[in-house]
Amino acid sequence: MARRSRHVLALLPAAALALAGCATSTDTGSGSSGDSGVKLVKDGKLITCTHLSYEPFQYSEGDKTVGFDVDLVDLVAKKLNVKQEILDTAFEGIQNGQSLNVGDCDLAAAAMTITDDRKKAIDFSDPYFDAEQALLVKKDTGIKDLAALKGKKIGVQQATTGEIYANDNKAKYGYEVVQFEDLTLQETAVRTGAIDAAINDNGPLYKYAKTFPDTEVTTEFPTGDKYGIGVKKGNKALLDTINAVLKDAKSSGKYDEIYEKWFGKKPSSK
Repeated sequence: MARRSRHVLALLPAAALALAGCATSTDTGSGSSGDSGVKLVKDGKLITCTHLSYEPFQYSEGDKTVGFDVDLVDLVAKKLNVKQEILDTAFEGIQNGQSLNVGDCDLAAAAMTITDDRKKAIDFSDPYFDAEQALLVKKDTGIKDLAALKGKKIGVQQATTGEIYANDNKAKYGYEVVQFEDLTLQETAVRTGAIDAAINDNGPLYKYAKTFPDTEVTTEFPTGDKYGIGVKKGNKALLDTINAVLKDAKSSGKYDEIYEKWFGKKPSSK
């Protein structure tokens, strides 16, 4: 796989990103998971495509990839009696179905919002996380909302719902949208002053502001975003297994346990 540099700000067109960030294909042979009927691309492994870093959902800690999504998919791997293997690849190739279609991975778990456009390319599990968009700024800038960004720069992550939201409101508020390949570059650009604000999912931005107290989240945008785990179109056996595992985790309290581990509190009931 090809990891992106996190030291240089890079604005890459989608075509170049797909080529530069695409992970190396894995064996697409007849791997299986026993009596479940689930066919895997690699025998004995459940390969997960994700896009690092997106703390606390998936990120590197030493030589391991850890996070909320990782722990949830570990439950699926356990159900299938296999081990999860993480593949870091470009988010564009995840959300447009390319990584699944070419057999790079069995499923995609990348804090990915379920959208109508994405459902045309991949099949989603039942929602497993409620998220909203949020605004990250340097502390004490006085930027409380999008209206305060007129004539300023707002950073977005490529191919995300945050990018869509920022572009949809650009004409109204008169800011410039600056695109970044990944979350880490986007967040760092706020701290260095390369951009005036960044919009992304609330969970990672609150985590970042806690780690770097010279930044803060000043507002949220209620978009009704929900995350889902993606599989190749038509892969019903794996999708049914994922949904069964999620349902069991929620009824048994295991989901609440994992949620509290990564967010410091139990999920709110709705």
